[in-house]
Amino acid sequence: MVMSYNYFNSFSGLFGNSGSTNWYSDWSSIRNGSYKKLMKSYYSNVVDSSGSSTTASARRASSGNILDKILEEKKYPKVSEQVQEANSNLTSGISSLKSSVSTLQSEKTYTDSEDGKTTAADKVVSAMKDYVSKYNDVVSSAKKSTLTRQTSHVAAMMKASETNAGKLSDIGVTINRDGTLQLNESKLKAADLSKVQELFSSDNVMSYGSTVKSRLGFAGASSNTVQSAQKDDETKEDEVEYTGASGLKTDIEKLTSESLFEKIKDEDGSEKYDIDKILEAAKSFAGNYNRMLDDAKSSFNSGVMSNLTQIRGKTAQYKNTLEQFGFSIDGSGKLKLDEDTFKKADMSEVQKFFKNYGSSIATNVSLVNYYMTTQANASNSYTPNGSYYVPGNSAFDAAI
Repeated sequence: MVMSYNYFNSFSGLFGNSGSTNWYSDWSSIRNGSYKKLMKSYYSNVVDSSGSSTTASARRASSGNILDKILEEKKYPKVSEQVQEANSNLTSGISSLKSSVSTLQSEKTYTDSEDGKTTAADKVVSAMKDYVSKYNDVVSSAKKSTLTRQTSHVAAMMKASETNAGKLSDIGVTINRDGTLQLNESKLKAADLSKVQELFSSDNVMSYGSTVKSRLGFAGASSNTVQSAQKDDETKEDEVEYTGASGLKTDIEKLTSESLFEKIKDEDGSEKYDIDKILEAAKSFAGNYNRMLDDAKSSFNSGVMSNLTQIRGKTAQYKNTLEQFGFSIDGSGKLKLDEDTFKKADMSEVQKFFKNYGSSIATNVSLVNYYMTTQANASNSYTPNGSYYVPGNSAFDAAI
């Protein structure tokens, strides 16, 4: 049965930030007695050595000292051993869960073993049991953790599960009221394995499996932040890794330049194109184009996705011309270059082609690179109704 209780809203509310205040921080101050100290100090009479009450100014001075201590505790809260353990379990659990998703995305999981002893169905059930177990460990640890960045991505992962609750139910996975998953092995064994594979597809960046893995990737990138709620909020985001879009941007500049296609003189004085040099640029272009697509699988930024869609659309429009020069497009949209075909092509036509095609995708490639390197870790937050918000893209909210 698909869960009827929207646990995600209450979960994300626990870890959502609002300006400089934080519900968790206030709750922590109440829990550790800081607010009680302030109230007792402010409202009780402070008695001096003569037995008389102190003046109002003295009371204010005393309460001011307590307030300074409270602010210090709010800024650098003490983390209990239980919370430290939860933080540690969350960090290790995120890595383990990411590995479980990879198993469910692997082609090997959906094929019988070579010795015939293990069927694909057995592999899928085993992989799904591992996924559900590790998923639940991460959710349980997140609820006790003070690592706000990691828990925000866990909440987004839970939102993805809620969004795909119907598809998960079809393969025997239901969502409990506390946000954890429950597996019905019998129903999974009877399910069409292609549904499981499609749900966790690595080729589709918007699939459930890719979405979960993306969130785990972001959460893992924050694993080295300070182990306290407030310090974690103040820690600078980790730098985003090099993207294929950056290299592709350079390749386009090279392939649209006049210098690459300058003719050179051979031994007998005749001029010809430096085909090997042009080929290397074309190979680099294909490699970085494919790397850009792979990078997108770990990105959940709307700017990346929208511009990537435009790039793939424009590439499809030039499909016939690309094939004339030895470029083919596979089922996942990646480019493959046949070097022999490329070498036989008219380099003057290759130059014209890249001036048209390269220039048409250049802006989109620059924007993909921008969003992946500058905006990938921009401040994301939760809306009052619990949905995950990526600044500047309200349309994308509904997709997640």
